[in-house]
This record gives sequence, C-alpha cells and structure tokens, in this order.
Amino acid sequence: MIASNPFAELAVVIPPAAMQVYVLLMLLLVVAGTILDMRHKKSAQYFFENARKAKKNATRTLSAGEKSTLALKTVTKEVLTSGEFHNPKRRISHLLTMYGFIIFVVTTAILIFAYPTFSDPAPHILPLLWRLGAAMLCLGGYWFWFSIRVDVASEGVKWYRLNGRGDLFIVGLLGMATFALLWSFTMGMGALNLLFFALFITFSTLLFGSVYWSKFAHMFFKPAAAFQKRVTKADGSRENMPAVYDLSDPEVQVRFPDIPTYMGAKPPHMGLGIKRETPNHF
Repeated sequence: MIASNPFAELAVVIPPAAMQVYVLLMLLLVVAGTILDMRHKKSAQYFFENARKAKKNATRTLSAGEKSTLALKTVTKEVLTSGEFHNPKRRISHLLTMYGFIIFVVTTAILIFAYPTFSDPAPHILPLLWRLGAAMLCLGGYWFWFSIRVDVASEGVKWYRLNGRGDLFIVGLLGMATFALLWSFTMGMGALNLLFFALFITFSTLLFGSVYWSKFAHMFFKPAAAFQKRVTKADGSRENMPAVYDLSDPEVQVRFPDIPTYMGAKPPHMGLGIKRETPNHF
C-alpha cells in the first residue's frame, strides 16, 4: 500500500485529465495570487527602489565574480539550509516543512502527469517519496504549531487560537499533508476514504487559492532580499544605515569627539544586548 500510486487508484473514478486540470489551476492561482500580492503591497517596487538607493550610497563597485559568490552564499545559507534561523528547533522545523513541501508537490505533479493510471505504472520510489514528503510536512508543521508557534509563557498564544489570515498558510499546509496521508492509507474504505479525499482537496485549494492573503508569496522575495542584504554589506551602502564603529578606535574618537567626552577614552563594552539570551522563540 505504501508504494502504490494513490492517483492511479483515483483515476478509476476521476479522469486523469480532470486531475491535471486541477493541478494547472492551482499553479495559476499561485501565480495570480503572487502577482496581486506584489501589486497590493508594492513589494517589487519597494525592492527595486531600495536597491537603487543603496547603489547610490555604495563605496565600491562589486565585480561579477563577487556578486556570483554572494549569490552562491545566499543559495547555500538562506535558501538550502535556512541559516538565518538562529533557533535550531525553528530551523529544523522550517527545513522539514520546506523540503517536505517540495518533495510532495513535485512527486504529485509527476504521478498525475506521467503515471496517471495503472496502465502507466509508476516506479515504487515515487509514491514512497510522495508519502515521505507529506510526512515531513506534518512533522515540521506540527512541530512548529504545537512547540514553536504556541508560546504561552511569553506571548499567551494557545494551540487552538487562530490568527486569521496570518495562519492561512500553515493551516492549509497541514490540512493538505495530513488528509493526503489519511486518504492514501484508507483506500478501499468507502465513505471514510471519500471524506479524507474531499478534505485533502479542500485544504489544497485553501493553500494555493489564498496566496494573496497568506504568507505564501514571501518565499519568492526572501532569497532576493537576502541577496540584496549581502550586496549592501559588501559594497558599503549598508542599506542606508550608519556604519558600526569601534568606539575605542582613536580615529573614530577624533571623527566623533562626543565619544570620549561622554563615554571616556575607553568606552565600556555595552554587553551582548539581544544576543545575551539564546533565541528560544521566532
């Protein structure tokens, strides 16, 4: 059962063409929702205007090789390994959810378009990967929901409390993965299997159809923003923020004479600040 193609069994009831149309429709909803989100929030406009302003304040011009290196670092850290999360639990949860989603979506498309019926038997590895992706989604998603998102001590957020549009993405994601697994494991159980399939489709539609209102679209801007941040540090523009100086440096004290006046010749170390405590939340 675990290595069987659930969509081939579904093809006995629903034509493969209808399943393929549904997948394409979900893709169109993601594209349309992302474009509408960009227009409403003016995310792309802000990004390019901010990059243009930062370029004017740059103290040096980066070569193509330097930009390629920064792009590679962005891909390896922010994209592939989610290195921006300093909380290890949050990072592992995010990686499980991200890679689970990718595996689940890709194998779904392959099974529906390349192996839609029993006459086109799918390699056993594909249904296994499909279920593995859904399981990873559930593990990472429920870990986030019950252990990381729920923070009664500091925020008073309880597990059953929904944050309106802010939770559309994770609710749709968890519902899709959970009922996909339940549907695939209850094949041949009649009404119960039909119920799980209906819920699987409902939450899938909620996930991909609510891109305009959910946090889905941010995943497309996140890598670009991370790359731009690295560029601003490398070219000296620093996102139009002042430089971080060593207050004990004599040259800095000459440039800013108020430092020794108010803080002495050897300014005290102000401590770790927000980094004093190991991050336990977001």
